[in-house]
Amino acid sequence: MSLTRYLPIPSDRMGILWNLLSIEGSVVLEYGPAGTTHFSMSLFGNLDIQQQNRLFTTHMDESDVVMGDTKRLERAIIEIDKNLHPKVIFVVASSVAAVIGVDIKGVCTYMQDEVQAKLVAFDQGGFRGDYTIGCMETYTLLAKELPVKPSSKKENTFNLLGASLWSYRVRSDIEELKRLLKRAFDMDLQAAFCSDTSVQALEQASSAQINIVMQGTAVQAAKVLEKRFQTPWVYQAPYGYRATLEWLEKIGTIIGKNVDTVLADELREKSNNAMQYRMYGRMLHRDKMKASLIGEYDVIQGIGTFLEEIGFQIDHKLCIHTLRSIENAEEGIFSPSTEKEKIDIIKTLQKQLILADDIMLELCNSNNTKVRISPPVIRGAVFARHLPLIGERGADYILEFVEQYLQNLK
Repeated sequence: MSLTRYLPIPSDRMGILWNLLSIEGSVVLEYGPAGTTHFSMSLFGNLDIQQQNRLFTTHMDESDVVMGDTKRLERAIIEIDKNLHPKVIFVVASSVAAVIGVDIKGVCTYMQDEVQAKLVAFDQGGFRGDYTIGCMETYTLLAKELPVKPSSKKENTFNLLGASLWSYRVRSDIEELKRLLKRAFDMDLQAAFCSDTSVQALEQASSAQINIVMQGTAVQAAKVLEKRFQTPWVYQAPYGYRATLEWLEKIGTIIGKNVDTVLADELREKSNNAMQYRMYGRMLHRDKMKASLIGEYDVIQGIGTFLEEIGFQIDHKLCIHTLRSIENAEEGIFSPSTEKEKIDIIKTLQKQLILADDIMLELCNSNNTKVRISPPVIRGAVFARHLPLIGERGADYILEFVEQYLQNLK
């Protein structure tokens, strides 16, 4: 890991934990020192994740580390099963457990007969990459382990895959996608992998009519569910009016329905109106419409395409995480190898629309117009669930900043 001046990118272990903690009816048991779990809890609190009776640690002392004794882990599994009666216990390796090579999967295998809860092991420990790798492996393993064979498919239902609570305004994005699919096809959400969901909802995810993939980290999970239950899937993050309509039409083709005509007409009208910004851009004599984006892959890819449609020149698309979990990543999206490289780029930008996280927005020149679209959130907190970046309302929101930006240009 390179030197970090501000906040490092979370590890795969963190991506695993915040996704698992979003599943009601389950318990996460981390095999490791108490301090490791303690310092994770503040981040989960900032993400508004319920931890009461959800997150436990076994603790480890020097003897456990040196001798490789797993008795603490075995006792903790039995105690949690007896006192809390969860449907699932997720057993997660801490960094220490991963370093000494504890066979978490083996322990869960021989302990399964001792408890009523289903045991699911995660042995990564924070050494396989950043949080996107953890998210990808979590969604994939959940798709393999939890959904059960349905008696029949539920018409007009869908799953959302890739709903990571680390993503900025993800709860608002989920509400926007639910609103659009309800209005377009009268469809309802079955399960979200993994935001504010439950073991029961994930078990019944196999009955959904279609899977909607929000982020590239969930493509593998969609493939697993397609193979196991023949559930079709769509991977497209609909940012902007035209992309939202195309996304809905693609879903309609798969499920055999037409998009609600009133909604389709509204999206076409808004898309046509937004094209007027291209004319405004050509009228500018000194400053041209330029933007740079820093954030998660699907966000900067989608918003960047929307801004290009309305006449912006995109100077930079900087991804805050590795592109290892993204199949066929778009050319032009770049993941800086060090924080310094990213900072050096952001400090050179002048008179642009900058869409990034709080730290990068603080560092860029004050003559830029700034929009927060990415974690980490340093200033304030996010409470609203009606202010998405995605879909129709997300495009409305972004255009307000485009208007503000144009007022600052000559």
